[in-house]
Formats: sequence, C-alpha cells, structure tokens
Amino acid sequence: MRRFAIATALTLFSTAAFAQDVKVDFDKNADFSKYKSFALKIGTRWNNEISESRVENEFKQTLVEKGWRLEDPDKADTIVVLHGATDKQKTLNTFYTGGGAYGGYGWRGVGYGGMGMGSSSTTVSEYMVGTLVADIFDAKTKSLIFRGIATDEISDKADKNIKKIDKAATKMFKDFPPGSKKKK
Repeated sequence: MRRFAIATALTLFSTAAFAQDVKVDFDKNADFSKYKSFALKIGTRWNNEISESRVENEFKQTLVEKGWRLEDPDKADTIVVLHGATDKQKTLNTFYTGGGAYGGYGWRGVGYGGMGMGSSSTTVSEYMVGTLVADIFDAKTKSLIFRGIATDEISDKADKNIKKIDKAATKMFKDFPPGSKKKK
C-alpha cells in the first residue's frame, strides 16, 4: 500500500512538472485597436513540416476568430512570425524501499531506534520539450508588439500534440488583443 502511495505521488508530481507553460508579453504603448490584419510565416523551423503546418493553421484560425483578417504580407497590418525549438530533457526518478516510517531512512521521531536503511534505485528518463514562440510585429514600423511563448513536453502521439498546439494557441491568445478584456 505504501509503495502504491509513493508511486502515485511521484506520478502526480511528474505530471504536474510537465504541464504546459504559456507566457505572454506585449508593448503597453501599442494601440492594438488599429491592427485588423496579419500575415503569418515560420521564422525558425523545427524540422517537422507536418507539425509546422498544423501550428500555422491553428494560429491563423485563432487570430481569425479574434477578428483579424489573413492578408498578403504587403497588405497586412501585422506580421506574425512563429519560431519552434525542441530540446531533450532528463529527469531523475528515485524510488525507496524497505526501512522504517520514512522510506529507506527509518526515522521514527527522536533517536535512531529501529533504523533500517532499506535501498533505493534511481532511473533517468529522457523526454522532448518543445517551445513555440509567436512574435507579432507592426508591419510598418517593424516593432515587436506581442510575444507569446508556450513550452510543453512533446508526445510521440500526434493526436496529443495536436491538442497541445490548440491549447497553446487558446491560452496564448485568451485575452487578445491586449486591452480587449475589461478589468473588473
């Protein structure tokens, strides 16, 4: 029972550690009400044409749903540039067996009575993390007016990655354009 509880806790912790992280920043002086159209391109490719196409389509759809029009770059008010990167990460998983009340250490309050050392094993897990950056530039001034960054573990299952792309776009543009959501 105790091992099950430890395994469950570690599973929940590792799941939380891999939750998608989305951050946004924008130029507080930019008047987003004047921007009505965009052109979109991939700036830094991540060497997966299928994924790149999915991301492009998801971000186009999200911005159109926000009321912006997709235009040719020479006619657009803004240029959206997407950058992608992947990185291999490692995590250490240590499991303790035997011993006393606290895993292998046998600590039972004051004193060292009944101390049984038990054993532990540590494994290394590798996983891929993807980072997606969406930069929006004013097409005339070439100034960066918005940046969204999403980081998440990449799955080996395409369906999961599709859902993660949708989730990233939704989170990134939740309150877009900046200033469009009234503060209470």
